[in-house]
Amino acid sequence: MTSAADEPRPVDIQKKIASGDFASALTDIDKLLSIDPDDAEALYMAAVCYRYTGDYEQAQAALNALMSCSLDRGRAFQEQGHLHLALNNPDKALAAFANASQLNPALLASWRKQYQILSKLGRPQEAQQALAQVQRLQTMPKALVAVRDLMAQGKLLKAEKLCRKFLRADPTHVEAMRLLAELAVQFGALEDAEYLLESAAEFEPDNTQVKIDFVGVLRKRQKFTAALTAAEKLYREQPNNPQLMSLYAIEQMQMGDYESALQLFDAVLEKLPGDAITLTSRGHALKTCGRQEEAIESYRAATASNPWHGEAYYALSNLKTYRFETAEISAMLALEQREELGPASRLHLAFALGKAFEDEQDYARSFDYYAQGNRLKRQQSSYDADKMTQELAAQRAYFTAEVLAERAGAGCPAPDPIFILGLPRAGSTLLEQILSSHSQVDGTLELPNILSTAQKLRLQGRNGGDRHYPDLLSDLSDEELRSLGEQYMDDTRIHRQKAAFFIDKMPNNFRHIGLIKLMLPNAKIIDARRHPMACCFSGFKQLFAEGQEFSYDLVDFGRYYNDYVALMEHWDQVSPGSVLRVHYENVVADLESEVLRLLEYCGLPFEPSCLDFYNTERAVRTASSEQVRQPIYQAGVEQWRNFRPFLATLEETLQTSIEQYPFD
Repeated sequence: MTSAADEPRPVDIQKKIASGDFASALTDIDKLLSIDPDDAEALYMAAVCYRYTGDYEQAQAALNALMSCSLDRGRAFQEQGHLHLALNNPDKALAAFANASQLNPALLASWRKQYQILSKLGRPQEAQQALAQVQRLQTMPKALVAVRDLMAQGKLLKAEKLCRKFLRADPTHVEAMRLLAELAVQFGALEDAEYLLESAAEFEPDNTQVKIDFVGVLRKRQKFTAALTAAEKLYREQPNNPQLMSLYAIEQMQMGDYESALQLFDAVLEKLPGDAITLTSRGHALKTCGRQEEAIESYRAATASNPWHGEAYYALSNLKTYRFETAEISAMLALEQREELGPASRLHLAFALGKAFEDEQDYARSFDYYAQGNRLKRQQSSYDADKMTQELAAQRAYFTAEVLAERAGAGCPAPDPIFILGLPRAGSTLLEQILSSHSQVDGTLELPNILSTAQKLRLQGRNGGDRHYPDLLSDLSDEELRSLGEQYMDDTRIHRQKAAFFIDKMPNNFRHIGLIKLMLPNAKIIDARRHPMACCFSGFKQLFAEGQEFSYDLVDFGRYYNDYVALMEHWDQVSPGSVLRVHYENVVADLESEVLRLLEYCGLPFEPSCLDFYNTERAVRTASSEQVRQPIYQAGVEQWRNFRPFLATLEETLQTSIEQYPFD
């Protein structure tokens, strides 16, 4: 067995590769792989060595292993492109280099190879676009290219450190500010991102990309009026730019102006007939405002125009009530076999095929595709289940009954907010639809405000404070807590109509119930709870774009559920009766009784519309949008049992939570 002292160093192996000593390099690489068969750097170097020595079969085997374990899949695709060139497959090489640069825009070699191949293939316009990216990277400071590269590898803290160092030397460099803003978004520091982009736009008023990024951050902060204004200004400045037309349409959607958005999407399609991305966005708008048949038509038009656009297939599956036709399943299966399929489309297609085979009752095949999609998504994530367990344990340790009693007079006294929280796919959208059908309650969105406030406090602790969140809440005065509550009320006002109460249904707010209680002591809190197996598997087969990274692995999901249960039990002990628990199974079995419980807890009189919630016309933006437009149905409660043979690890992880759950 190789000792630590004898273990080859990657830097020495790289020198051997550079000097052409491939045999010695491979000997060292084999030693590394004997220690860790999933060593991504060793697999990458192995693929390079085998390619240079002409052993293409071994090179491909190393790449196949690398693709399944590496967070930095951009370099894997780049090496795949080099291998295809060695095998004289320029079309496949072009697709691989395109996938590489999509995953990691800092890969100069991938852009350069695309330019060379496209030029030889007689595609001058596309070749010039690739050349523009080559020239952009060549003129960008090397430190910023490295920042972009680190970001693509998921090394965000290193990227942030390097970017801040660069900005200290050149504090008005707009591209560096833009990259730091992008990092801030990934860290959840949206306020910092907004400030950086606003400042960057002052230094370069004509930088369109900075302004596009700024609109995106305003949207994430749910400053929809400001985002709409900024997007409209961009559109007015360049009224024939399809990208800016689409951006403006998306902001109109966020404001609920679907008709105007649809008109703009149609205008884009006049300029770009059959554009699959626009057709898919148009379908999203139609779906959100309840025009399902038209949404299906738009999604299908996208797949017909560009069969490689996997998002449109996924959008059809995400309607939940849609069933794929045999020809559509065949088309997806054929597409999935194509090596040239892009990473994003492959991910979307896996989840779409999971839904297609579930509807066909081929549960083994369905599970394989759901698992494949989640593996691809997990490769993009640096989620750490141990850190999450520690984070939620810190909440339990800090928020004692004594702390709550001491701060009882703090915070903003407004009774308006109703928080519906818990885990995704636990029935929160159904509860929101029921309550928002009441004349005194406004339904809104999954608002990010509490998470943003918590992240801001967390960053304060990380950046040199004596205490970390939540302990640092002890340093805040009653007035400061009141100010946080008032800021929440001010920032969320844009989402309200004229009702006395409004719903914030961000599921992840359960992590910050203590903060909510200090900021908004009179807010109502409803815990949407669902059977552990049903909840976790429903979340596993739902593709969450962001914010739910625990959902990409069954064991991670099970641990998260257990930690959630432990935290909610803590709140039952230190603040009994303050959180209303609503079990999904009870709502399905006896809707009227549960509606009465909800209304009584919220201090609202009964209204029949809450029982007829499926007739309430409102935009619903979550994955359950079509389901909550139908009467309660029993089928969803037990669907997970169809997949039970494949869920042994999840069931084992959840054993205690299952035993304690009041429903079998």
